[in-house]
Amino acid sequence: MTFGAPWGLLALLALPVLVAAYFLRRKQPPRVVSALFLWRTPDLKAEAGPRFERFSRERSLLLESLAVLFATLFLADVHCGQRTQRQHVVVVVDGGLSMRAKVDGSSAAERVKTAVAALARDEHAGVMTIIESGPRPTMLAGPQLEVDRALAALEAWSPAQPAHDVTAALVMAKGSTSSTGQRVFFFTDGPLPEATTVPAEVQARSVGRVADNVALLSAQRHDEGGAATVTVRVGNFSERSREVPVTFETRGDASHLERVTLEPGATAVVRAGFKTTTPVTVSLPDDALTEDGQVTLLPSPLALVKVGFLEGLDAAAKSAVERFVAIAPSVQEATDAQLTFGPVGSTARVTLGATGATHGFVGPFFSLKGHPVFDDVQLGGVVWTAGDNQPGRPLLSMGQTVLVSETDEGVLHFNLDVAKSNVQRTVAWPVLLGNVLRLARASTPGVPRRQLMLGEDVALVTTPDAKWVLRGPGGRERPVLGVGAVTLPPLPEPGRWVLEKNGTAVDELLVLPLDPRESDLRTRGPWQVDATAAPSLASLAGGAPRAWWPVLVMLALVLADFWLTARARRPV
Repeated sequence: MTFGAPWGLLALLALPVLVAAYFLRRKQPPRVVSALFLWRTPDLKAEAGPRFERFSRERSLLLESLAVLFATLFLADVHCGQRTQRQHVVVVVDGGLSMRAKVDGSSAAERVKTAVAALARDEHAGVMTIIESGPRPTMLAGPQLEVDRALAALEAWSPAQPAHDVTAALVMAKGSTSSTGQRVFFFTDGPLPEATTVPAEVQARSVGRVADNVALLSAQRHDEGGAATVTVRVGNFSERSREVPVTFETRGDASHLERVTLEPGATAVVRAGFKTTTPVTVSLPDDALTEDGQVTLLPSPLALVKVGFLEGLDAAAKSAVERFVAIAPSVQEATDAQLTFGPVGSTARVTLGATGATHGFVGPFFSLKGHPVFDDVQLGGVVWTAGDNQPGRPLLSMGQTVLVSETDEGVLHFNLDVAKSNVQRTVAWPVLLGNVLRLARASTPGVPRRQLMLGEDVALVTTPDAKWVLRGPGGRERPVLGVGAVTLPPLPEPGRWVLEKNGTAVDELLVLPLDPRESDLRTRGPWQVDATAAPSLASLAGGAPRAWWPVLVMLALVLADFWLTARARRPV
C-alpha cells in the first residue's frame, strides 16, 4: 500500500476529537411530577454542564470512526496492489551538439543522464516523459513511459542538433503534464538567450562547463577534371592565440598539413587541392568537442548532362550551342540526351529560332525577376532579333514581343534568330546556356548537394513510380514523399545518408556536424532557474487517477450510521 498524498493522513486527527465528543456529553437530570398540569413553568436551562460519562452508542462511534478512516485514505490517495503511485515527471533535455563536449572526463550529456536518474528517484517517479529540444522537438520517451524504460531510452540518446530556440520544446513539455501547475524540468549546458521565454512551471538547470575549443566552422569541396579543391573555415573559441594544424588526408595519398595562427575569436580560411576522386578527411587536434574537429567530404563532381540536337535546327544556332558544349564541364553530346535543342515547333526541351517577320531589339530588356535562367546574365549591348511570340509565360520581353518563354512542362522557347543577333558573341551567351545546364542538372535524380551543414534542409530530385528512401547512421530511415525537386526538413543525425530507389543506392550525402554557435563553449557553465508557478494539489498528488473506492465506503458508513441513529430514536 502506498500513498500519493501523504499529507492527507493528517485527517486522522479527527478521530480523537470524535471519541472525545462521545465521552463529553450534556445530561439533563430527570424531574419527577405527579401530573402534567403541575409542570406549568418548565425550566429549559440545563442545570448540569458537560460531563464525562460512559457512552452507550458504541456501534455509532465505530461507524463514524470507520468513515473518518476511509475519508483519510481518499485524501492520502491510497493505492493497493497494482494501483501503485505513478508520479509523472516531465523532463526536457537540450539536444544541442555542444552537449557532447567533454570536460574533466565527462560530457554534459552524460551528466544530464545522471541528473535525470537522480531526479526520478527524488521525485518518486512512476512514469516519465522525456523530450529533446531542437528545431523540431522530439519525444525521446513517453508519453508517460515507465521510469526504467524511459531512462533506458535516455541512455541511448546522443545530442546532435544545431543551435535552436528551446521554447517549442518547453511548450510541448508543458502540454504533456498531467495537471495544471505541474513542474517541468529542463537540463541544458549553458544559459538561454535573453529572448527565450521560459514558462513559469519550468525548473531549469545547467550542467555545462566552460572550455576552450577550436572548430571547423564550414567545409566545401569542388571536383572538376579528377581534381578536388577543399575549402574549410577554422575558428578559435578560446581566450588565447592558437597555432592550429589543419590536416587533409585522402585514400592512398600522403596527408597534407596546413598551419594557421588564430587570435581569440578569429577565423581563417584554409584551402588545399588534390588529384583524387576519393573522399577527403579534414581534421584538427582533439579538444573538448571532437565532433566539430573532423569532417569527411564526399566527391562532388558535376552531374553529367547529355546534350542532343534535333533535325531542323538552324545551322548558326547549332554551331553556337556546340561551341559552348565543347568547353563546358561534364557535358557530353549523345543520342540518348536528356537536354535537347531543336527548332521552333519541335519536341526539344529548348527551342531556338524565330518564325514570321523578324525585328531586332536593343535593351534594356525586361526579365522575370528571380528566374534561374537569367542569374548573372548581363544583356547590356546585346542585339536580339526575334519573330512571332512563342507559347508559355514570358521570361524575357521587349514591349509586346516575348523573347524567352517557358511552358508548364518546363520547355524553354528562345525566340531568337542567331544569324541576325550578336547574343552568341557576348559574355551573356555562355552564362545563359550555363544556367540552362544547371536547370537540367537540377532535374537529374539524386542529391544536388552532397555536403550539408547541421540543420540545413535537404534538396533531392526523385522520379515517379518508385519508392525513395534516405537511410542514415544507426539504421535511421527517412521516406521521401513527392516527385521531382523535393525539399526535406533537416536530417536528425550527422553522418552519411544514402538515397535509395526501390532498395538500390542511387546517391549519397553527408551531414557535417558543424555549427559555429554550438562550437563556442566559452559561455557554458552552471546556472539554475527555479519555477515561479506554485504547483497545484493535483500535481502534488501525482499523475495517476485517484482511487474513489474509499469515498464510496465512507458514504455507505455514513448512511448506516444515520439509519442506526434514526432507528434508536424511533418510538416503541
